[in-house]
Amino acid sequence: MKTYALFLFIASSLLLSQQQMFVTTKGTSVITSDGKPLLLRGINIGNWLVPEGYMFKFTYANSPRRINDAFTQLLGPEETKKFWNQYRDRYITREDIAFIKKSGLNSIRVPFNYRLFVSEDYGTRFEGPGFEMLDRVIRWCSEEKLYVILDMHCAPGGQTGDNIDDSDGYPFLFESAAAQQLTVDLWKEIARRYVKETIVIGYDLLNEPIATYFDASNFNNKLEPLYKRIVAAVREVDTNHIVFLGGAQWNNNFSVFGPPFDAKIVYTYHKYWCDTTQAMVQEYADFMKKYSVPIWMGESGENTDRWIDAWRRLNERNNFGWCFWPYKKMDAPSNMVSIQRTAEWDSIITFVNKPRTTYKEIRDARPADSVIKKAFADYLENCQFTNCTINAGYMKALGLRTDTGKK
Repeated sequence: MKTYALFLFIASSLLLSQQQMFVTTKGTSVITSDGKPLLLRGINIGNWLVPEGYMFKFTYANSPRRINDAFTQLLGPEETKKFWNQYRDRYITREDIAFIKKSGLNSIRVPFNYRLFVSEDYGTRFEGPGFEMLDRVIRWCSEEKLYVILDMHCAPGGQTGDNIDDSDGYPFLFESAAAQQLTVDLWKEIARRYVKETIVIGYDLLNEPIATYFDASNFNNKLEPLYKRIVAAVREVDTNHIVFLGGAQWNNNFSVFGPPFDAKIVYTYHKYWCDTTQAMVQEYADFMKKYSVPIWMGESGENTDRWIDAWRRLNERNNFGWCFWPYKKMDAPSNMVSIQRTAEWDSIITFVNKPRTTYKEIRDARPADSVIKKAFADYLENCQFTNCTINAGYMKALGLRTDTGKK
């Protein structure tokens, strides 16, 4: 009996010791393993595992599948697949993660498309390049001591109903039992895989669910119950990590939430192009106080340096951690690093932005093969960190170092 009691004591002590290694929550704060408050200051690794058309300067090919369709018309299926493999290898590298850490940030958010983790050809299997990509970036971040938040940007069926979730234009997730079960099962698989990763802070379960275009009275009451199902599944395999819950209507509507239903929840909101006054965040400050929970501004940006600076400071005054959008994109100042735009890529933009609803339109708009080949080869070179340029104004607006040694 004494031996069994000793075993239980040792087992519980080991479990407690393991849990204490992880970032967790305490009241309104996120805290480190040594109990110190951690104000999250981060950047979104957008466009890597969820390509977005505007970051390539496209207008109508705005979702991952539409971009892929356009590229296939230019390159063919085999070369397009090869391009995406090389793209994922080059767009975010060890050098990018080292630079982000050196700049003074302490965290990144990694948006991903569920399709990179699931094969559904002959029954559902959890396999695909997504796991390798997450393994890689988590390893780099562990080496750099840069925290990671994993974000399901594109859920089965579509949680948003717009291009950002790579859906069919409607939030079918909330009306499909199969899509919901796949979402639950995939999160459980991800949690099982990364349960021991202390550099991973947690899981942002659904990005910007239920866009404003849809009937809130029909969808909003379905959001928190789905969150509860996902969290219950995650907790079967992982009690270490935080779960991040975004409100309805682009993450902003917290009226869908009741009292916290888990001990490790951070509530997250997104806002773009708004006033930088306390009135813009007061409802989240009130929510924080009412339930004694942390608030995290998980996305914002795409604005002037002056606005970025003011918005960052407003969130910090309210003790909200933040994560701006995005880290990298083409020929733009509103991000940390910028990719060079070439004349050949302008030809790609022209093709992609033209009507291509008939085969004749595709043939008539298609650039010369030599231009296509050079445009994509140059892009793969230029998107690498070594060949990008740093936007010093944006860096300063985030309160970051600009003396990183890269020009």
